[in-house]
Amino acid sequence: MGLADQIEIGNPTQPHCATVLLLDTSGSMEGEKIACLNEALRAFKEETAADELARKRVDLAVLTFGGAVNLAHDFCCIEDFEPTAFSAGGGTPLGGAILKAADMIEQRKEQYKLQGIDYYRPWMFLITDGAPTDMRPGESIWNDVVTRVREGETKKKFMFFAVAVDPADTETLSAIAPVDRPPVKLIGSKFKEMFQWLSKSQAKVSSSKVGENVSIENPVAAGWGQISA
Repeated sequence: MGLADQIEIGNPTQPHCATVLLLDTSGSMEGEKIACLNEALRAFKEETAADELARKRVDLAVLTFGGAVNLAHDFCCIEDFEPTAFSAGGGTPLGGAILKAADMIEQRKEQYKLQGIDYYRPWMFLITDGAPTDMRPGESIWNDVVTRVREGETKKKFMFFAVAVDPADTETLSAIAPVDRPPVKLIGSKFKEMFQWLSKSQAKVSSSKVGENVSIENPVAAGWGQISA
């Protein structure tokens, strides 16, 4: 029996949406930003778990990157997710976080397949206020990250979202993100509004049929973000 066979996945009769949050907890997030992020994450859990279908279908994992890439929460159904109050410190190993998230998504999909669980296209949702400290354009890890993100999108392995918290390097994020889904700049400290949008989006996906194209509200229209020029 392999590892994937041994992992018990909640609500196995329901299709699942694997979502990985990649949260920047580097030193530059210290103060108001990390406090707002922590508060918004708690509200996100409550709002998503309040939706009947999302409660059964959203599988959430959380990776933090502040000094090192850390698996803060492995995949679990949203109602079993217990938000952690994160602290800020260290550099911004953004590249390593994206690669780990991509690996986690592929492993989770294999677990679904082995257990006969249908699934929606997974989400990778990145929030950062800085520039990566573990890679530069042209380096091997940089090329790996860009390739994984672009192939993940074109081959529909996952959907990649990047949110830039001021003063994030939007130029670098734009070079990583899919061309048709550029980074969104967070307006002020609207972390809660951003996570409300994410919760509503996850609920909308959860109420759809697997493979169906779901129209997600534009972050600009939702009032928490703007597209960088």
